[in-house]
Amino acid sequence: MAPQTCSPRLVLLFSGKRKSGKDFVTEALQSRLGADVCAVLRLSGPLKEQYAQEHGLDFQRLLDASTYKEAYRKDMIRWGEEKRQADPGFFCRKIVEGISQPIWLVSDTRRISDIQWFQEAYGAATQVVRMVASEQSRQQRGWVFTPGVDDAESECGLDDFGHFDWVIENNGDEQHLKKQLENLIAFVHSRL
Repeated sequence: MAPQTCSPRLVLLFSGKRKSGKDFVTEALQSRLGADVCAVLRLSGPLKEQYAQEHGLDFQRLLDASTYKEAYRKDMIRWGEEKRQADPGFFCRKIVEGISQPIWLVSDTRRISDIQWFQEAYGAATQVVRMVASEQSRQQRGWVFTPGVDDAESECGLDDFGHFDWVIENNGDEQHLKKQLENLIAFVHSRL
């Protein structure tokens, strides 16, 4: 069950491979819509915070795209999976606590259980967005295949999901990306 909070008008669940542009796009959308209307929520935030507390690590350094975070990524994935096995909605409930904006952008949806939780909690207000980018585009952004990370459920859990409401291609063509975002923004405005 969802915690006591303001009911959103729209919840966009963003998924995609590492370096596909999930954070870039959600931040661009928030910039266009305004932080008073739109909240960017990260499932990895409470995961990293709890992991840092339990392991005596620097939470702030786990939030950035650093080698520090990468050194702990595999163990964080394992630890997060254990938490989700015990309680699939654990991290979902944490990120929505106290959110008052009518539009929520969840920037790092990685599992079917995440989607199911939001759909059960917020019903028709929930839409699923898949970010896609070629391996070449992702490599140009610094992606390197890492065994145990890029072949884990955290990266592959939604590969065969097939029920995406939106698919956004982010292969480096700025005009194409801009047009797709304009369509998505028009949809968001229709929900306000």
